[in-house]
Amino acid sequence: MSTGQDTGQGTGNAGRSIEVRHLRAFLAIADEGSVTRAAERLRVTQPVVSRTLAALEKHLGVRLVDRSTHHLALTPEGIAFRDKAAAAVGAFDEAVDPGRPRHRPLRLGHAWSALGPYTTPLLRAWQQRHPGTPLELLRIDDRTAGLTRGEVDAALLRGPVDTPGLVTEVLFTEVRVVAVAADGPLAARTSLSLADLTGDTVVLNTVSGTTTPGLWPPRSRPAATVTVANTDDWFTAIAAGRGIGVSGASTAQMHPYAGVTYVPLEDAPPLPVLLVRRDGPGHPALPRLAALAREIVSRERRTPPGYSTGLRE
Repeated sequence: MSTGQDTGQGTGNAGRSIEVRHLRAFLAIADEGSVTRAAERLRVTQPVVSRTLAALEKHLGVRLVDRSTHHLALTPEGIAFRDKAAAAVGAFDEAVDPGRPRHRPLRLGHAWSALGPYTTPLLRAWQQRHPGTPLELLRIDDRTAGLTRGEVDAALLRGPVDTPGLVTEVLFTEVRVVAVAADGPLAARTSLSLADLTGDTVVLNTVSGTTTPGLWPPRSRPAATVTVANTDDWFTAIAAGRGIGVSGASTAQMHPYAGVTYVPLEDAPPLPVLLVRRDGPGHPALPRLAALAREIVSRERRTPPGYSTGLRE
């Protein structure tokens, strides 16, 4: 980063100094997903932002932003650089104006159901304890809820996560439920087993869902499957009677849906709910988020449930 002088030694980029404005431009593009919106945020012209980003990429010798789509996305190098750039800008701002709080939002992604019944307690407790750092909860239909694309700082995910470069922590496990059409024959059942579902068509969310035919024993797989790409289409297909779906209990608690009834699934393995982050320094507030999530889950699970499960009783 430039200190006002450029010796032209050691970096291979003589005469091309990098300043805080280069990092601010990159972070604005990363946040907005658009050069145009980044320019509006920074109150400069679009060509200025484009040239600033190009200069930063040339200095680093890597491509930070993928420009091949209308919605710009960070490259793997850009994702890794984002946390470093944010830390550098934060340190600079603190040094020159220590009395002014400058805390960038902590972005928490989820594909569906977030932290289940603990979502609202988490958000309320965070606001009370850390008002200077907004916690933004973002639903993103993606297996890692935007984490691997650099759209969020951490994510609440369900099921096994084996994506390289991610660190996971199990916060709790939840039982599974069957989502069925409210006017179908299974809606009147008080519970179901995997064997009860082998003759049915199963709706699978292949983008952000966790259920696969592998949930069933090899010799008793469902008769057929229907694939969808997001949670909304999953609900629609089930309500329309195209098939049944399997999900975690938080889905019943967080997503009541007209035309869909939830029935407990008695013999499926529990579904782990994970807090996931990238392996690296990350947002400085991540340790506080993890500690608070553990505290909320521990405290709430000791309290007799006072919320509706959404299941047929």
